[in-house]
Amino acid sequence: MHSSLVTALFAAALVASLLLRLWLASRQIRHVAAHRSEVPAAFAGAVTLQAHQRAADYTIAKLRLGILAMAWGAAVLLGWTLLGGLDALNGWVTAHAGPRLGELGTQLALLAAFGLIAALIDLPWDAWSTFRLEQRHGFNRSTPGLWLADQAKGALVAAMLGLPLAALVLWLMQTAGPGWWLWAFGAWAGFNLAVLVLYPTVIAPLFNQFRPLEDGALKARVESLMARCGFSARGFFVMDGSRRSAHANAYFTGLGRAKRVVFFDTLLAKLAPTEVEAVLAHELGHFSHRHVPKRMLTMFALSLAAFALLGWLMQQMAFYTGLGVMPHLDAPNDALALLLLMLAGPVFGFFVTPLFAAVSRRHEYEADAYACARTGAGDLGAALLKLYEDNASTLTPDPLYVRFYYSHPPALQRLAAMGMPAGGGSPLGAAA
Repeated sequence: MHSSLVTALFAAALVASLLLRLWLASRQIRHVAAHRSEVPAAFAGAVTLQAHQRAADYTIAKLRLGILAMAWGAAVLLGWTLLGGLDALNGWVTAHAGPRLGELGTQLALLAAFGLIAALIDLPWDAWSTFRLEQRHGFNRSTPGLWLADQAKGALVAAMLGLPLAALVLWLMQTAGPGWWLWAFGAWAGFNLAVLVLYPTVIAPLFNQFRPLEDGALKARVESLMARCGFSARGFFVMDGSRRSAHANAYFTGLGRAKRVVFFDTLLAKLAPTEVEAVLAHELGHFSHRHVPKRMLTMFALSLAAFALLGWLMQQMAFYTGLGVMPHLDAPNDALALLLLMLAGPVFGFFVTPLFAAVSRRHEYEADAYACARTGAGDLGAALLKLYEDNASTLTPDPLYVRFYYSHPPALQRLAAMGMPAGGGSPLGAAA
């Protein structure tokens, strides 16, 4: 493997992925804008023109910001790799931290420095999205103080969890021999499973308040649904999502006996009890069809393949030099290899996005069917339509954009699969 070939492949993949993403985004913008002036016939009477246009404007605004972020992200990636940014950072960390921290400490310092710089680079985009885009379209409820606190707590949690894991992986890379990647994968998989168990009770409460569901009638309804479906949970909780956003959601979290059901307070404010029950039934459908363990197994399989690939690539000089880094000749380059794979991997992985999106959409259809069989299509359809409207999700996405990106089916296809009538009038009938 020659460094010039690595450079050419990386540059070609980066340019191709950027052009494809820009083309898809422009298609979506044109398609949504072209259908902005009229509510689709299937939703006439259920969605107002004002709500439809609000969704179109929000979608287009997000895409335009996304295009700028794409271009900026590509420039930053080039800066880190072919233009020598990571090589310069590695040299600086080695010169300043190496004499004091030793080999393992120096490599850990490189990972920490990279993570800090990358987070600072992304910070303005997150701030703009929160306080300009979301604010302008009526979704943001966060304050600068709360946002800064979230950033600080997020960085602290990432450091407390990520640095020990990184140190363990680096230690295994140095001491476990040629099969280090198997041990490292085991450590990574165990870490992820531990986080799933700890997240509901340790991590999530750092950012949001959770209180037990107090609505007695609703609690009885969802408990009855859980019993009918053969599921149990540690409890039903309401999260103060309205502190940060007007967007609504509900989810299962945790693993094994630590599972709990969480409703955003914004969701309970917008949906009727029967509709909340239907949304919960949809989430139960994911568990009934074992979508969560299937996705976890897929993630673990891909991660194992990535560790195995890294085990080979880190032995190839061209892997480093072809991506703009000169490796140490007399010291380990494990942290460099990790960072280069993290930087270059998503560029090549982008092209399989449609495959994972298609699998996710199939899972959503299956969960919808499960919910309809247990609560009725009318309630789920009414809930989904309210959520589409309240979250300003466009009803007229570009079909190709949907096939490439959408993890959930678009509204029209989703309601049609549930048996809702389309082609004039409300798709929800009396349920609307």
